[in-house]
Amino acid sequence: MTPLDAFDLPDWLGEGEVTWTSDDSTRSGASVAGCLVGPDDRRHPCDLLAVDLAYPAPVVDDRVRTAAHQAWRHGQVLLLDEGGRATLAVPGTSFTADTVLDAVTRLAKAVGAAPAAWSVRLRLGG
Repeated sequence: MTPLDAFDLPDWLGEGEVTWTSDDSTRSGASVAGCLVGPDDRRHPCDLLAVDLAYPAPVVDDRVRTAAHQAWRHGQVLLLDEGGRATLAVPGTSFTADTVLDAVTRLAKAVGAAPAAWSVRLRLGG
């Protein structure tokens, strides 16, 4: 995992309606695969990662975990590149609908978009 700057994401993310869609259920596991979908069905992979899950092994090292918590405390979200996929590093061990909404809102702000132009689509089952 390497840090990713929001300015390295596609420009269209800040220019119109965008929906973050989960590919997996948010009800289990530390990682939720997803995709940002914009105008003209443009797509950019964007996953969620709960950085505090530590059993059976930590999902991130202490440096990433600390940076994720620091960003969150300041109203931001830590953006990482994991294998060519944008990943939002979020404090916690799992995801609720509220946590997903909060993380995506923070990403919208990071790319200069109006959060009201973004939406979230969650899957109920895996």
